[in-house]
Amino acid sequence: MTLKLYNSLTRSLEPFAPIHKGTGKDGKDEARVYTCGPTVYAYQHIGNMRAFIFADTLGRTLRWNGYDLTHIINITDVGHLTSDADAGEDKMEKAAAAQAKSIWDIAAHYTQAFRRDVRRLNITEPAEWTVATDYVPQMIEFAKAIEKDCYRLDGGLYFDVSRVPDYGSLARAATDDGESRIDPVSGKRNPQDFAIWRASPPGEQRQMEWDSPWGRGAPGWHLECSVMSHARLGHPFDIHTGGIDHREIHHPNEIAQNQAYCACSDPGARIWMHNNFLVDRGGKMSKSTGQFLTLQVLVDAGVHPLAYRLMCLQAHYRSELEFTWESLGAALTRLKRLVGTVEKLRERFDAEPRGSLETPEVDEAKAAVGDDLNTARALVLLEQVAGGKGHAGDRFTAVRKIDRALGLRLAMVTREELRLRPANAAIDEAVIEARLAERREARAAKDFARSDAIRDELAASGVEVMDGDALGWDWRLDL
Repeated sequence: MTLKLYNSLTRSLEPFAPIHKGTGKDGKDEARVYTCGPTVYAYQHIGNMRAFIFADTLGRTLRWNGYDLTHIINITDVGHLTSDADAGEDKMEKAAAAQAKSIWDIAAHYTQAFRRDVRRLNITEPAEWTVATDYVPQMIEFAKAIEKDCYRLDGGLYFDVSRVPDYGSLARAATDDGESRIDPVSGKRNPQDFAIWRASPPGEQRQMEWDSPWGRGAPGWHLECSVMSHARLGHPFDIHTGGIDHREIHHPNEIAQNQAYCACSDPGARIWMHNNFLVDRGGKMSKSTGQFLTLQVLVDAGVHPLAYRLMCLQAHYRSELEFTWESLGAALTRLKRLVGTVEKLRERFDAEPRGSLETPEVDEAKAAVGDDLNTARALVLLEQVAGGKGHAGDRFTAVRKIDRALGLRLAMVTREELRLRPANAAIDEAVIEARLAERREARAAKDFARSDAIRDELAASGVEVMDGDALGWDWRLDL
């Protein structure tokens, strides 16, 4: 089966053909992937985390198709301004000043928080986390190599986009949202020109700044990904991923730098892939306190992180995904039912572990994710094989194979693990168990009025009673 992926650069589905053949472990063909990582000035919004679930699904699919994966994710700890273009304050410097901490402490804290979210979402660790400040000397050398395509202003060194062919071909039309997001900087030759090196203003000292041929300062945000991908994956490499917001400014600027550096039309990566936005049409994604929605907010509400992963997998990565608490709750319910089915299947597998026939759903699921990561179809096939008929050993093995691409840990996670206590729950488990015992007695005595009254009482306290559930109860979403 041919793995097909949508290339934002050509706006078409393309068969994947690795550049580096036989360079992986055991002589496998190698797939080299670079993912734009977080700017570590704050906790990551769940919309940001969708990009890393998508990149992880891509990596799992590449491995399922027999490729040895080398995946790099960067950590931005310098250079990203409050505008995606070239205006505003440095996000890291601003966060450090607001919290009265060193910028290095800010970076360490939020990097640790991001990597905790990565683990909780069962996102595979990349081959390497590249940190921007570790590569500043290489960034200066890269900038020297493309200086002929740049010009100097008081604010630093700027890249002249007219020096490369077809600038912005990755993005939409020049009159669309991409160009309108670029704030004007006095003296720029073209509105889309961007900073390669930002000089520190006279009399001002930043926490992060370095000496360079263009004055003491810091690298521009766009420079780092070109440098780190080139250093760790070579030029060209296979796939570059990121959120769809990067398609308009950040990635076109990367491509321009790459073309200037190699003095060729090669964009650096052969395939550019972008996941779409997580959207909130109901206006409830931000809590009433003004906090934006993080993974920890979901956990505090009693939602297991894997339910959010499942919610993302239910939609195609190139489609907008609408967030509602109801849809998240439905994903949690679907996950619980699936885990419960797989638990029973695992028990039977222990008794009858060996089968002889491959289930056809495995090949169908592999074809689905191989068709530009159609995870929604693969989920349906997984549910069909888990709840279907046939030898338990074959079915449990098939579930594990399909789940290697989906990353839901179905062979390991338990219903008990999915039952998270909301942080604001006012009732404890001992009381719940006692009331449920009374309810069972009432049901056994056919006193359904009392049974319903206990159920309603528990529901008012945030407990959803699920009749027929072996665990006896689950916390409901009450948000």
